Order: sequence, then structure tokens, then C-alpha cells
Amino acid sequence: MFIDIHAHAYLFPSPPQDGHTQFCTPEELLEYYDQVGIERGILLPLIGPEVYLPQSNQEILEICRRYPQRFSPFCNIDPRGIANSVWTDFSVWLDWYQEHGVLGVGEFMPNMAFRDPRVLNFLRQVASRHWPLTFDVTTWIGAGYGLVDDPGLPQLEFCLRNYPDLTILGHGPAFWSEMGQLETVGDRGGYPKYPIRAEGAVPKLFRRYQNLWGDLSAGSGYNALARDVDHAILFLNEFQDRLCYGTDYCSVGGGLPLADFLLDLRKSGHLSADVFEKIARGNAIRLLHLPEK
Repeated sequence: MFIDIHAHAYLFPSPPQDGHTQFCTPEELLEYYDQVGIERGILLPLIGPEVYLPQSNQEILEICRRYPQRFSPFCNIDPRGIANSVWTDFSVWLDWYQEHGVLGVGEFMPNMAFRDPRVLNFLRQVASRHWPLTFDVTTWIGAGYGLVDDPGLPQLEFCLRNYPDLTILGHGPAFWSEMGQLETVGDRGGYPKYPIRAEGAVPKLFRRYQNLWGDLSAGSGYNALARDVDHAILFLNEFQDRLCYGTDYCSVGGGLPLADFLLDLRKSGHLSADVFEKIARGNAIRLLHLPEK
């Protein structure tokens, strides 16, 4: 019924990845999938040192080799890799991962500005392959993880405009908080609970740039919808061809009710069966050329 556009798993035993988050194993994730009705997950490696225990892309490939009917791989590359240079040629890595079945890049979340020249150099090379890229975004450099943008997401807009062949999946609090106009700038890094009184940057960017897609996973994606159900219905219907269900399920017991939220909208008639199918799984199949069941 669902395809998870945003999944994480660690194959090998490890300490809590940031001192308290114990990421699930592939088997624990599959147990959750069977409970919810998720047929396949897109595994996103966490490679950076900013917060979680870094893992290798090869670990993700091995999980997908063991469970080819349930998982598909993204790769992840730090834009400072190889030479920490604005001229770095990443083709030696990108070619290898492409040959090994990788479908995109993510979760791309170095604590650098979107318009850092090293980030732009990397995005340009991903765009040349017509790969999708899933990012996380935050509000400032110096704490935690995520690309950094300004209020209104102008740096993201620069990337959308200059790399039209790059499908960018928006994710994270500093992205989804801008579903509506913010009462204060301080709200953009969190989970605003107040209703949406006027559109924010996110729906405006969706209308302007066809290469912007939405990763509805985690608390940020769920909150962007649940905070104002009437607005969510309008948003889901208007952008039905570029939204993807996801979980960002990290630890056992950490699931969110996005699946039930979407199912309730289908049951009530606010989402047609066709729109629900696109968001639940069809868009992911089309974007990533996944096998139909």
C-alpha cells in the first residue's frame, strides 16, 4: 500500500548514534513496515559527522542485497569529499554507485549553506545524472546537521532555478515550517502548531518549480499537514504528482501517524483513490523507476 521514500537502518551493532538515538536494524524496520503496510523503503545513508554515527554507502547496498524486494538504495556523499574543493570531480564515486544500482542521493545534510560553492559543485554533478536528491535543512551553521538557508528559502530557490534537471525532495523542519507564513522567524526551525493563515514559501516554490518534490516524512512533514487539515487537503490535491509518503523511522516505537492521516482523508473523500495512490506509492515508483508489484 505504501512506499517509504525516507528510511534509515544500521546493519551492524553500534552505540547510540548521538548518545541516545538507537537506529533500528533492517529487521526491526521491516517489522514496522509489515504493521503499517509498507511494501518497500528507500534507504538513505547517514554519512556525516555532524550528529549521527556515520555509516557507509556500502552498508546500505548490503542491506538492499539481502532484502532486494523490500529496500532500494540511495547513496550519500559529502561535498567536501575527495579534495574539499569547488572543482572536485565526483564522477569516480557517482559512476561506481550508479553501476551498483543506486537511485539517488540523500539524506544530504552537511551543515553548510545551500550556496556554498562546494555544495553547488556537487549539486550540478548530481543534476547532470538526472538523479533525485533528498535534503535536510536547518537555520544556522554551527549546531546539528542540515543545509542552511534563510527565511523564505531563497538559497533553495537558487538551486531549483539553476539546476532544473535536479529533482529536489524537500524535508526537515526549516523546510516544512514554511508551509504557511511564520508568525516569527524563530518558528522556522521547529514545528508550528497554529493554523495556516497565509501561504508560505513552500507552496509558492512548488508552483514555480516543477523540480521541487515533497518528502512528507518525520515530524516535520506530518506537522505541516496535521497543523491545518483544511490547508493540507488543498496542498495534497494541488501537488498530488510531486508528494511522497515517508516515515524517517529511526528507533523502534518512533512511528508517526502519517499513514492513518492519509487513509482517513481517503476514507472521508477529501483525497480520491487516485490521489491517495500517487502519494502513497505511485509517485515514488515513477520518480525512481521502481518495479510495480
